[in-house]
Amino acid sequence: MPLPRRALALLPLAAAAPAQAEAWPTRPIRLIVPYAASGGTDLLARALADALRGVLPQPVVVENRAGGAGVIGSEVVARAEPDGHTLLAVVSTHVANRYFLPSLPYDPARDFTPVALLTRNTMALVAGTAQPFGDLRGMIAAARANPGKVGTGSTESLSQFIGQELARRERVEMPDVAYRSGGQLMNDIVAGHLPVGWTSTASAMPHMQTGKVRVLAVSTARRSAFFPEVPTAEEQGVADFDLAGWVGMYGPAGLPAPVVATLYAALTRAFAEPKLAERLRAMGIEADLQDAAGLAAMARREDALWAKAAAAGTIPKQQ
Repeated sequence: MPLPRRALALLPLAAAAPAQAEAWPTRPIRLIVPYAASGGTDLLARALADALRGVLPQPVVVENRAGGAGVIGSEVVARAEPDGHTLLAVVSTHVANRYFLPSLPYDPARDFTPVALLTRNTMALVAGTAQPFGDLRGMIAAARANPGKVGTGSTESLSQFIGQELARRERVEMPDVAYRSGGQLMNDIVAGHLPVGWTSTASAMPHMQTGKVRVLAVSTARRSAFFPEVPTAEEQGVADFDLAGWVGMYGPAGLPAPVVATLYAALTRAFAEPKLAERLRAMGIEADLQDAAGLAAMARREDALWAKAAAAGTIPKQQ
């Protein structure tokens, strides 16, 4: 039986209803940072949340869920509904944790959907200016003269690995001192409670104007644009030392492809804004926006690196 004219007129609205019901986002987006406030990842997440305020119809709310080397906050996202309203901003140790920790309540690859690579992280070796050394070689000499007494701070698996790998290569004993965030580590560096520590350029930058902090080396083969006068570890005699991290955005497994595409488009617009670019530069954050495929490829390369290190026995697995 033919439909009445009034029913025919309503068909376009009826057809549009499912699309409207599936519109995203329909409520504020939780961006979980699985580390304490004031660290590099937290600073980046909050800058992004501000930049996305004019791009997305709903606000991005940063939520810190620190603990367990990023595991506690990451598990929140792994267990969340894959509707795009709960996301994760996590450092590269998201991949490495399976090699450092005795167990994980999720699979770093299978239980998450890559959204975008956000930044690359050059790690900086920082020390207080009151310490009796002014460069990497001086620090190593002090550690060699005082075995076990020159502790090196870290905030997650990458900075821990860098610190212990340097000590291993130089054949010195430098106990790892774990911190929950780069902000806390830097506060102890400034106060003189911690001799040295590896942290992101973003965590180090806010303290450089105090006159109480110096950067002894950077972890990559090339000098950092933020500390161009600081020689790399390789330039100071540590051969083939080239280690860096990154920050990526993930959602839960099963995040719909249209949501991923919309998110990446929003991030592209945000990163193109001069205001955000300047803010990131001021904080010492190296922007490196890549799509989901770029993040997935980076994670696979990292996984291969850590698997090789684990097989060689250079990763101390926590109990």
